Amino acid sequence: MVEYYYHRALVMVEPALLDYLKKHTHLSDKKRTQRVAGILKVMGSCNSSLQFEFPLQRKNGDYEIVHGYRSQHSVHRLPCKGGIRFSNVVDLEEVKALAALMTYKCACSNIPFGGAKGGVAINPKEYTVAELQRITRRYTLELAKKNYIGAGIDVPAPDVNTSGREMSWIVDTYIKTLGYNDLNAAACVTGKPINGGGIHGRVEATGRGVYMTINYFMHDEKWMKLIGLEVGFKNKTAIIQGYGNVGSYAAVYLQRSGVKVTGVLEFDCNLTNKDGIDTLKLQKYKEDNKGSIKGFPGAQETGPELMYEKCDILVVAAMEKAITQDNAGKIKCKVIAEGANGPTTPAADVILRKNGVLVLPDLLANAGGVTVSYFEFLKNLNHVSFGKLSIKFWRDSNTALLDTVEQSLKASNIEAKMKPTPIFESMMSGANEKQIVNSGLEYSMTKACQNVSQAASTHNLELDMRTAAYITAIEKIFVTYDEHGLAL
Repeated sequence: MVEYYYHRALVMVEPALLDYLKKHTHLSDKKRTQRVAGILKVMGSCNSSLQFEFPLQRKNGDYEIVHGYRSQHSVHRLPCKGGIRFSNVVDLEEVKALAALMTYKCACSNIPFGGAKGGVAINPKEYTVAELQRITRRYTLELAKKNYIGAGIDVPAPDVNTSGREMSWIVDTYIKTLGYNDLNAAACVTGKPINGGGIHGRVEATGRGVYMTINYFMHDEKWMKLIGLEVGFKNKTAIIQGYGNVGSYAAVYLQRSGVKVTGVLEFDCNLTNKDGIDTLKLQKYKEDNKGSIKGFPGAQETGPELMYEKCDILVVAAMEKAITQDNAGKIKCKVIAEGANGPTTPAADVILRKNGVLVLPDLLANAGGVTVSYFEFLKNLNHVSFGKLSIKFWRDSNTALLDTVEQSLKASNIEAKMKPTPIFESMMSGANEKQIVNSGLEYSMTKACQNVSQAASTHNLELDMRTAAYITAIEKIFVTYDEHGLAL
């Protein structure tokens, strides 16, 4: 799927790349053509992959062989970046595809990383916490032995069935082995808990990024006119497929903006309520109910056909290939936001465009996670929290400013007591880390959306935002390879 989308974009962008190389006046037309072809071949291939196996003794005394993978797709920028997932369906081909997707995602969102991905072929629900910790630490050791982890080499992050807990185990293992003499060892992974060097705003970042992408296009008159929707969120409805970390936060932000969430699909239960589901309460209910949304009061349980109910926005935030040729024609929404990686097959993508559905692709919509991971990476390298050094300075400066105005009024015989408004009071100390992260994420996502929107207009792609996003990524990676030089 990733290769198909990539090559589809190449057909559109190749003439523009040839024009770009005209700046090299010493190259003949034939040499330019060869250089473009060479760079695109390198860009589309996977740089290196690691596959290994190790034994695990289970709690009952049995032994089994665990399979681990890590792929580094592109090293045009270092370090490589990509999550680690625990799934019994993970294999080398899936990891390579997801690593490629990470390359294009980082480029599309202006994040200076290459793409990578890792996985362990287990179902984590079948293992104890102690067994998962031994698996994670051994996986880290295998990566370290092969030089597949490090702040300047390859920086993993959480993915499917992994979280800050696993990242803590990874960084602890790395620091106590290969990285014990490395000042920046904590930057070997992102998505860590706050006390372990993580950053505020990382947990909700991917879901927030999905919401920001929807928000941008829903308020763009051109694209809304093309699909026949009114601009904005007023009187809009949404259905969320996959109520995990990404889907739940996307739902919460949509609800806060006035969107009515009328349906939620999760692996164990599907809920609907035409009057709207309170997503904040549902999120808390899931946490209190051992990860299940089953039995949530005020919503009716329904079957999988809920995904095909009429709505304005459909967020697909579960696993890959959720929308296929068989079910794409049943979908009745106007906007699809891909919170998961690869949820739409190429055949389904064609059907959706023909039906006038605006698909906001994964490499754009769910880039919030890697964007805030980049902020965490910078925080670890700087060894100081964002905003920590300037908080007291800005409070003292703003207090002095108010005092100056008050003294000036008194000098003019005007008695007045200067007091900050509630909004100014909250901003007097400058921004804290979470505010800085959220504003940085919003800027990055908005800029990426603008670039993709512009590419769609420039290449006359109409609703094909996926190809526009790939074109945006390809152009940026191409320039990097061209400027750094390429051995052929």
